[in-house]
Amino acid sequence: MASLLSSMLLILVTIFSFGTYTTTAQRFSIREASLNDLQLAFKQNQLTSRQLTEFYLGEIRRLNSVLNGVIEVNPEALYQADKADQERKVKAPGSPLYRLHGIPILLRDNIGTKDKLNTTSGSFALPGSIVPRDAGVVFKLRKAGAIILGKASLSEWTQFRSLIAPNGLSPRGGQGKNPYVLSADPCGSSSGSAISVAANLVAVSLGTETDGSLLCPASFNSVVGIKPTVGITSRSGVIPISPRQDSVGPIARTVSDAVYVLDAISVIDYYDEATRAASKYIPQGGFQQYLNPYGLQGKRLGIVRNPFFALVKDSAVTQAFANHFQTLRQKGAVLVDHLEIDNTEIILNANASGEATALLAEFKLSLNTYLKELVVSPVRTLADVIAFNVKNADLELNEEFGQDIFLAAQATNGIGNKEKAALLNLARLTRDGFEKLIRDNRLDALVTPAATVAPVLAIGGFPGINVPAGYDSKGVPFGINFGGLKGSEPKLIEIAFGFEQATKIRKPPSFKP
Repeated sequence: MASLLSSMLLILVTIFSFGTYTTTAQRFSIREASLNDLQLAFKQNQLTSRQLTEFYLGEIRRLNSVLNGVIEVNPEALYQADKADQERKVKAPGSPLYRLHGIPILLRDNIGTKDKLNTTSGSFALPGSIVPRDAGVVFKLRKAGAIILGKASLSEWTQFRSLIAPNGLSPRGGQGKNPYVLSADPCGSSSGSAISVAANLVAVSLGTETDGSLLCPASFNSVVGIKPTVGITSRSGVIPISPRQDSVGPIARTVSDAVYVLDAISVIDYYDEATRAASKYIPQGGFQQYLNPYGLQGKRLGIVRNPFFALVKDSAVTQAFANHFQTLRQKGAVLVDHLEIDNTEIILNANASGEATALLAEFKLSLNTYLKELVVSPVRTLADVIAFNVKNADLELNEEFGQDIFLAAQATNGIGNKEKAALLNLARLTRDGFEKLIRDNRLDALVTPAATVAPVLAIGGFPGINVPAGYDSKGVPFGINFGGLKGSEPKLIEIAFGFEQATKIRKPPSFKP
């Protein structure tokens, strides 16, 4: 017990030793600054990209040993910052720069970068591998002038290796910690992306989602997460699970910052066919035009209490949502309560719905394709990765957590009759469930607590936005989720921004033990 208390005291000393410390550049406070704040500081010569990058690198050195939100930092980050500062000096008067110009961003460690950073999905099987090109979203970020600060930690292999591994754990990154309550679940698998933004190790980051991997960490770490319609953002160069369900999206401390990042990464990509079909959902003029503080006015919002709100056991959370419903009404939204989604219990059970069957086969096919396209790699197939884990059991924590999902995926043999039947069932559940609910009730969005609705959105490729909604009786954050049909991002952004502006709930983390 004495040893435990000493360890906790050391952690708290590490975090709070600079409790009153605020890095500033000519009186400008970087901590909790928005992208608009940062760009204004650049414009007024109160801040440089180098100073901003140095601040974040310093915070990573100070806090990452406790939080494990970052796997590695980019050795070229300061060079990129200096380049951004120089571009700002020589730009023609009146010529605009992108909103992300000179802004550091963290990428989840399954998003490929053609530079000195590794792309490993948290595994020791992939350090030293070389990707053929930047991931599609990274290409867009560089074009926008963003600084690639490093790679955020995650649940190893997107939580698709073991059924019993905890959220936020990877052999390379360690166990990610929730910055609000260090002993609480940070959720996964984009845990490091959310942890780092919440704790001010960076202003914005990218995560990925197959089923809850972005929305859930956003909820648990009191940040905003946008999971776009599948195909609005490119998945090329991203270590995959399922081309049918995977989506790359932004994590930020405000809805507006997340939307600015979404605008930067939404594009047709030659290397991802899904972006061609989804391009019709990208509005001319971008998504930021829907940052409307009055966006709740007239919106029809559905509430499915069973099972989503039935899962809430904390009275503080229950009361918070009762207050939120009142706020939504006061701001002009129409709440359609006590709705039901057909076959919800089946949709939320991945084995019963067929989601697990489909994902296992899709994962093996898509991962093998990804690994074979690498310029250099120690492993070329899922079978190679399985063998690596067995050979390096201590390094990969194989004895503790195993690799049962990997073994089940390896046993598949393409998209056969069983997988086709599962895919047809998922399409039927989506058509007769969520789509029918939205259309029959003329809803603009479904409102749910935290990320409980994630499987419903996942199997249909639907978008969702999670916004900070409060803190439970133990101080652990929870979010409110707004989900809609494909291409409903403009409405969801209006709703999420309107809610955020009416409540402004998010607060910096407290690092409670």
